[in-house]
Amino acid sequence: MAHVVIGGDNPIAIQSMTNTNTNDIEGSVAQIERIVDAGADIVRLTAQGTREANSLRLIEEGIHAHGYNVPLVADIHFNANVADVAAGIVEKVRINPGNYVDPGRTFKKLEYTDDEYAAEILKIRDRLVPFLNICKEHHTAVRIGVNHGSLSDRIMSRYGDTPAGMVESCMEFLRICRDVNFMDVVISIKASNCVVMVRTMRLLVEKMDAEGMSFPLHLGVTEAGEGEDGRIKSAVGIGALLCEGIGDTIRVSLSEAPECEIPVARRLVGMIEECAALRESCRNTIADDTVTLSLNESTLEDLQLKASMTVGALFIDGLAHKLVIHNPGFTDQQLTDLADSILQATRVKFTRTEFISCPGCGRTLYDLESTIARIKSAVREAAKTDPVFSTLKIGIMGCIVNGPGEMADADYGYVGAGPGRVSLYKGKVCIEKNIPSELAVDKLISFIKSDK
Repeated sequence: MAHVVIGGDNPIAIQSMTNTNTNDIEGSVAQIERIVDAGADIVRLTAQGTREANSLRLIEEGIHAHGYNVPLVADIHFNANVADVAAGIVEKVRINPGNYVDPGRTFKKLEYTDDEYAAEILKIRDRLVPFLNICKEHHTAVRIGVNHGSLSDRIMSRYGDTPAGMVESCMEFLRICRDVNFMDVVISIKASNCVVMVRTMRLLVEKMDAEGMSFPLHLGVTEAGEGEDGRIKSAVGIGALLCEGIGDTIRVSLSEAPECEIPVARRLVGMIEECAALRESCRNTIADDTVTLSLNESTLEDLQLKASMTVGALFIDGLAHKLVIHNPGFTDQQLTDLADSILQATRVKFTRTEFISCPGCGRTLYDLESTIARIKSAVREAAKTDPVFSTLKIGIMGCIVNGPGEMADADYGYVGAGPGRVSLYKGKVCIEKNIPSELAVDKLISFIKSDK
């Protein structure tokens, strides 16, 4: 088995995730090899069912036959039995506390007495401990991966849609791991909202310290999007924490080919020391509610990443509300647009439509990249005559795992419902189900126009 040691003084590990069908052995093997060739240390694949879990063995054999020895991670949602199977095959299994034992979300307010709530925790323990025993037997690591978009109704009912709820969802599982002395654990808590992601990870570190825990942390802004938006949001969220010494492994989640994520992640890791120093300089020179940042980057992408990583936390922490960027070789408009994008990613100022789109995986049942392009084009056209489109947040999700939950921060959503089928949402409420994908973009635009 392949191994990468995460945490401590080890280098920050870079990850990505396939977006192929896991049962497509040849396609998955080829994509993993492209991801590794781009510089990834770890690759994750979805495993919706037992068939997909067993396909992981064939995929692992395939990459080994070609001389690749990267650790594979099985991504499990809704089916704890599949996690048991995968634990005997791959190097790590990701489970989601929001849907490992708790039933699927209905977004209903539930009431529990303290005894009833404690009984729910016992249900988790009864199911989790046998899984951990399988992992011990096979020397398999576990990722406890909390997503803002898939918190259980139980957690939401007691803690609300808050960083405290996300942290407690994680801590329930960590306490069980500690009780049975299973320590091969990595933690991730992700959100599409950079502010929520940063504040939650900071709170998790405080909570673990208070309870005497020290587990490696995986960082990522989920549903960051693609292109400039995806890079800026990722640099704001991941970069804010890396500059504070938080984070042992990262994934830049882009709605693009997964191998495109790796160079961006590598750049962020390479910028940590410089951006941390620049942040202190900027913090000490804030004046008139304005952060002024002077850089000397030669490419637009490096400028976007370094600026976002340097100043993002200053706006997340409310230290200023305006940003001026100086960099020779770029126009005033480019620098203003970048400043506006950073302010939007930090929820300080909104100047245009925000698209919250997932990176896609084997659960995605439509062409994500072309769909995002179609939706963006349709929104841009609609905004020419209807300014309301310029103030919206629109979620574009490949499947139901994070769909309505992550889109709680969006006004409208487009969610894959099945092969060639899409459901549309207003906030968390489904407004139309199972629309043929060729009709869904037009229906989304029409509904937004009629819903004003």
